[in-house]
Amino acid sequence: MIFLGLLVALAAGAVGVAVALDNPGAARLTLFGDEVPGITSQWQVFMAGAVVAIVFMAGVMVASLGFRRAMSMRRELRDLRDEHEESLQTLEMERRRLQQALAQARRGMDDPASVPAQRVAPN
Repeated sequence: MIFLGLLVALAAGAVGVAVALDNPGAARLTLFGDEVPGITSQWQVFMAGAVVAIVFMAGVMVASLGFRRAMSMRRELRDLRDEHEESLQTLEMERRRLQQALAQARRGMDDPASVPAQRVAPN
């Protein structure tokens, strides 16, 4: 989208420059050495220039929209990456805590002094 917008803007600029440089007559519009048919007065030349300017602005607008879209996608990806990293860190901390609790429980089961004596029911 960015490339297309820049390409349209560049093409419109090239057409505008070509018309300005190749137009020796005041009421004729020549483009790359050929006269453009249907343009015989100065207002028509002005309107052709206005159309070229509109096409140029459309190209710049498409390119800027593409830049904004790319920037917002990069920002969203960066935020998602940060969020994913935070969740991984949280899960890693939880895993360590559970491993420590499991190790503590296993140590407690191995120690015979910590096992409570079983009571015998009276008859």
